Amino acid sequence: MNLFTKQAEQNRLASAPLAERMRPKILAEFVGQEKIFGENGLLRKLIAQDKLPSIIFWGPPGTGKTTLARLIAGETKSRFVSLSATSSSVAEVREVIKEARQQLELFQKRTIVFIDEIHRFNKSQQDAFLPAVEDGTITLIGATTENPSFEVNAALLSRSRVFVLEKLSSENILQIISNALKNKERGFGEKKIELDSEAEKLLINLPDGDARAALNALEVAVDSSTTTDDDNVLKLSATEIKEAFQKSHLLYDRAGDEHYNIISALHKSMRGGDANAAIYWLGRMLEAGEDPLYIARRLVRFASEDVGLADPQALLQAVAGYQAAHFIGLPECNVNLSQVVVYLARAPKSIELYKGYGQVVETIHQGINPPVPIHLRNAPTKLMKELDFGRDYLYPPETDASTQKYLPEELKDKKFL
Repeated sequence: MNLFTKQAEQNRLASAPLAERMRPKILAEFVGQEKIFGENGLLRKLIAQDKLPSIIFWGPPGTGKTTLARLIAGETKSRFVSLSATSSSVAEVREVIKEARQQLELFQKRTIVFIDEIHRFNKSQQDAFLPAVEDGTITLIGATTENPSFEVNAALLSRSRVFVLEKLSSENILQIISNALKNKERGFGEKKIELDSEAEKLLINLPDGDARAALNALEVAVDSSTTTDDDNVLKLSATEIKEAFQKSHLLYDRAGDEHYNIISALHKSMRGGDANAAIYWLGRMLEAGEDPLYIARRLVRFASEDVGLADPQALLQAVAGYQAAHFIGLPECNVNLSQVVVYLARAPKSIELYKGYGQVVETIHQGINPPVPIHLRNAPTKLMKELDFGRDYLYPPETDASTQKYLPEELKDKKFL
C-alpha cells in the first residue's frame, strides 16, 4: 500500500461509522462464533490448512458474516471482491469471474467473491457462478439471513459448505463494546467514557446479539451526550442509551426464519404446559411488530389441535381473543392474547381430534371413498324418493336407532376416534 493509498484509507476510516471502524482486521480481534471459529473450530482449521471451500454464512444481522469473509481473504492472501445482491447484475458477475480467471492464470492469485444478501440474487444470477465455483476459478462466500435451503439454488448449495452463525452472547457484545471504548486508533480510547451499570446492561441486551446495532447505539449516545464531570469524563446513562436505540433491536423477521422459530417456540411452550415461557414468546412476537391477528389465528388452531375436547372452552377463549385483538388492536390487545396463551398453556391437552381427522384425510387420499349409504341420502324430490333415497332411515328422536350404521359398508370397522 503506497503513501497516498494509506492516507486515503485513513481518511475513509475517520469518517466511517464506529461499527465499520471497529471491524476486526486480524483473526485475533474477532469476537464470537466459537463453535466454528474458535481455536478448534472447523472454519479456523480450514483456513489454517488453506483448504477453504465455497461457503455460505447463514445467521442473524451483526453476527460477523461480512467480517469473517474479509478475514478469510486476508489470511489466505486471496483477492477479495465484494458484490451486493441488491445492485449487482449478471453482466457484472461475469466480468468479475473473467477477471478472476485472468488473475489465476497470470499471477496464480486466487479470488474470493463475497456476496452479501445472496438470497436476493435470482436464479439466473446464482447460476452464473456455478461454472466458476466448480472449476475453482473463484471461492464463493455468500452471506444470508434467510434459510439457504430455500433461498440458494440446490446446485450452488451442494458445492458450498454452510456455516450457521449464532446470535452473539451478552458477553460477546460486552467485549466488543469494551474494545471500542479502549481502542485509541479506531474507537473512543482518546475520550474518557463511563457507563453506569444500568446503561451497560441495556447496551449489551437491547441489540439482541447484533454487534453492529450495539456499536451504532454507543456512537449515537457518545455523539449526543454532553454530561461530563469535573474530570471531563463523559457519563452515559440508561436514558441516553435507550434514546440512542430509539427502539429495542429485537431479532425478528415477519417473513423469515425467526418468525417461524418463535411461533414454533410459542406453540411448543403451550403444548408443554409452560405458561411462563409461552407468554415470553408471545411478547417477543408482539414487541417486534408481529400482526396480532396472525398470532390470534394460530391460537384458534391450537385450541382445537392441541387442547380439543379435553377442554372445549379453549376454543371459545381463542375465538374471543381473536375478536378482542380485531376490535382494539395493539398495544391494548396484548393482555387479551396473553389471557388466551396462558389459558391454553394451562389447559389439559388432547390430540384426539387432530389424529382422528388426520386418519380421515389419509383414508380419503387412499381412494377409499365409497358412495353415501342409501338410507343416509337426502330425498327432497319425488324422483329421489322413487330411487329409495332415505329409505329405511331411522329417526333417533322418535325411534330406537341404536343399530343404524352411518359409515359405508367398506368402512364399517374403521375407527377414526
